[in-house]
Amino acid sequence: MAGAHRAISRRIRSSGPADKRATPGAESEPIRVLVTGAAGQIAYSLLFSIAKGDVFGKEQPVVLLLLDITPMLPVLDGVVMELQDCALPLLREVVSTDKEDVAFKDLDVAILVGSMPRRDGMERKDLLKANVAIFKSQGAALEKYAKKTVKVLVVGNPANTNCLIAAKSAPSIPKENFSCLTRLDHNRARSQVAMRCGVPATQVKNVIIWGNHSSTQYPDVHHCLVNMAGGELGCFEAVKDDAWLKGDFIATVQQRGAAVIKARKLSSAMSAAKAICDHMRDIWSGTPEGEFISMGVYSSGNSYKVAEDLIYSFPVQIKDKTWKIVDGLAINEFSKSKMDATAAELIEERDTAVAFLGV
Repeated sequence: MAGAHRAISRRIRSSGPADKRATPGAESEPIRVLVTGAAGQIAYSLLFSIAKGDVFGKEQPVVLLLLDITPMLPVLDGVVMELQDCALPLLREVVSTDKEDVAFKDLDVAILVGSMPRRDGMERKDLLKANVAIFKSQGAALEKYAKKTVKVLVVGNPANTNCLIAAKSAPSIPKENFSCLTRLDHNRARSQVAMRCGVPATQVKNVIIWGNHSSTQYPDVHHCLVNMAGGELGCFEAVKDDAWLKGDFIATVQQRGAAVIKARKLSSAMSAAKAICDHMRDIWSGTPEGEFISMGVYSSGNSYKVAEDLIYSFPVQIKDKTWKIVDGLAINEFSKSKMDATAAELIEERDTAVAFLGV
């Protein structure tokens, strides 16, 4: 019956690495990980990586909670079957549901992928209004059912403002526990520089995405380092093309999502799932010494004079599951103007969304 309680729970038992330990009861407690929009394309690329240990560790058992709207439950049944058929040793249980009280119960991690997509003829304010309702409800569910230590990653667009609304709707969960995904933009910027320099992407570090996950974002390489054959160089020295770095490079990263849709007729899924894995793995395990990554976090108390009460993408370092903005980086006038422009868009989005929220 449509709308009836529909929670499918299947326990998957296996002899994973933890089972080989001689000490009784030594296995880690499973962590409870929610993915919303779980019948969609991003989740389809994401769930396998989470379940096989690529995100939370090779000895960390997981319980997956999969939430989607009622019409998508038959599709979600197929996703559950595939996860079962993978016979993954760390996957202890899969729960698929259309009920927030089931999906958000006792969560350690919430990855909020599902959102209202922008449709033809829809104005941005209409998109914001629809998503405010979704993320207000999910924030309230986090407040009511999840652990207060839950780590929340918002992926569904407009990701920054959706994240802010979810955080405002869960007042007893620290705002520092909320972040939004700009790691995809970070990875895109890193890859563009790597291709230009003819090196693997692993040889490029400390690119920065400032601001909104939108076409106003600012991919900044003024602090980026490239490991070349002759040693580690600043990005501008390595690329040797200032016009490209200040022009086409920025435009390419800003418009990459639209380019993927134009070519593929579908939005980014594989690369988005990889970015989610990177983001959550860094939260769980920390960032490498001397490196920083980009993520949308609460703007309070930063040294870059970004307006308060925004979810804004900054360079961050992470240790003990706690992020810290990398403060004090030199910012030139070129960068400052672009950082201010994306902040202005976020302020407008926030004010529109908060008006819909009624707070």
